[in-house]
Amino acid sequence: MSQNDTALAAFRPDLLRFARLQLRDDALAEDVVQDTLIAAMGGIENYAGRAALKTWVFSILKNKIVDALRTRDRSVNISALGDEEADFEAMFDTLFKTNGHWLPDHKPADWGDPEEDLSRQQFWQVFDACLNHLPANTGRIFAMRELLDLDIEEICRELGIASNNCYVILHRARHQLRACLEETWFGQGESSC
Repeated sequence: MSQNDTALAAFRPDLLRFARLQLRDDALAEDVVQDTLIAAMGGIENYAGRAALKTWVFSILKNKIVDALRTRDRSVNISALGDEEADFEAMFDTLFKTNGHWLPDHKPADWGDPEEDLSRQQFWQVFDACLNHLPANTGRIFAMRELLDLDIEEICRELGIASNNCYVILHRARHQLRACLEETWFGQGESSC
């Protein structure tokens, strides 16, 4: 096994976790990851090194997932998010005044220089942990929009939800990610990383 093949094989757990989150089908996720690794191994000579190897492999996976989502016959109905989202919705409403402005205790913290943080590998590990702590369906919709770059219509069609519901879920996901990053990276948690 070559050094590249060994590196690609080491990415498999992360690839599989991401594919399972998006596809909600273990067998299909395994197939997509397998196809990704085969494509990466077959195309490694075309890898130009402009991005990290893992980033390149994940871009292949994202395309495979989008293809699988677009061709899959069945759709997942998550319009019954109710229980998963109910607690967050109640908490979310307590963050703002009736005029829509932040309550003083809930204003976002100053993030300093986010561009510098984005270049640090440790930040992305914390971001990944925060993303994995989102409610499953919220994380899935966020990843479909922000990581897979699907448009709202495609997400709604795939999941059988209304566009208004999708926008609300995306807003909640961003809010939860911000809160998690403030707590674990930009706030007290950064010093303990």
